[in-house]
Amino acid sequence: MTGTGRLRLLVVNWLDGKNPRAGGAEVHLHEVFGRLARRGHGVTILASGWPGLADSEEWDGLRIVRSGRRYTFGLTAPGTYRRHLANEPFDVVVEDLNKVPMFTPAWTGPRRHAFIVHHLFGATAFAAGNPVLAGATWLLERTVPRLLHGHPCVAVSPSTRDDLIARGVDPEYVDVIPNGVTLSPAQRGDRFPTPTGLYLGRLAPYKGLDLALRAVARAREQGVRLELVVAGKGEDRSRLEEVARRLDLASQVRFAGHVSEDEKRRLMEGAWFHVYPSPKEGWGLSNLEAAERSTPAIVSDSPGLRDTVQVEPGRETGVIVPHGDVDALARAMVDLTDPGTRERMGRNARAFAESLSWDRVADQYEAWLVTVSSSPLRRKAPAVPSSDLTSSNTRKIRIR
Repeated sequence: MTGTGRLRLLVVNWLDGKNPRAGGAEVHLHEVFGRLARRGHGVTILASGWPGLADSEEWDGLRIVRSGRRYTFGLTAPGTYRRHLANEPFDVVVEDLNKVPMFTPAWTGPRRHAFIVHHLFGATAFAAGNPVLAGATWLLERTVPRLLHGHPCVAVSPSTRDDLIARGVDPEYVDVIPNGVTLSPAQRGDRFPTPTGLYLGRLAPYKGLDLALRAVARAREQGVRLELVVAGKGEDRSRLEEVARRLDLASQVRFAGHVSEDEKRRLMEGAWFHVYPSPKEGWGLSNLEAAERSTPAIVSDSPGLRDTVQVEPGRETGVIVPHGDVDALARAMVDLTDPGTRERMGRNARAFAESLSWDRVADQYEAWLVTVSSSPLRRKAPAVPSSDLTSSNTRKIRIR
């Protein structure tokens, strides 16, 4: 740390916020570390490149250094680090671990290392489409307990924390700092005149969007006509359009593609509910974005997503349904056509979102990183005892 108390951070992430394939992890990266940079901390991002993006640039206070491409970044990043970054006095090297590890302690030398873990696929990797990539992801994830051993780590949700501990990561080193949301004035536009749900996110096979389509069709069988807007892009769009065609939903489902921030806000405000039927996520940022606009969410009872919806009596912000249960999903959609239920949950959702502002999240990360920066410097990672990988550890887990 500098004499002025400013941190010098290197953050390693597969993508940066300018990459066209950027998703929720990159939103998190920019919202947290952009704020830290504006507070005077030095933040360098090492990420993969993309055609048309510069090898290095300054963006919103962040210094971005790019190396290789999406599928070669793991091979090229160590060399780029050695050539351009190895001599810089970073206080902490942060690996932003989003599914596939980069093994930064192996090639960044004797520095203080820390990890942010969003989401590990596990067996759901094989629902993503490419069996070769799925197999590689599954195998690489098996190294995570050894990689994280003895290093401080933040999980972005209790579900991700539980996943890490189940894999053998020592809970003594795991903090939970939930993701945040950008707050704007509570005033909002009108709901759409007809019952309309929204999904906003990537269109990928493992997201379970066919369940939402089938639920809309099931509600129609029960005499309730719902509409659904699917906003986002991805490799699964053509298959989902075919599913909608087979279910005769052409007049009820609209694929909006990528939408601007203004259009996203209009959709979030107009929707009667946001639906997210994925089997596993790290968090589910779009549920919080909907909550910020007073829109309740319907989600699968799956890791990550269940953490973004409150169901305590009197504080409900949406509905959690068993993953894969189309009837339950359809019932939840129909229930939220009731104005009283929808608006009550919407008010609770807004209050929940207000407790998770990005400014508050950045405060927590800043405090965590200051603590990490003052910890003893480890010259060599200790060996992982086999018992650490197999036994259950019930020591207290810190939740910030």
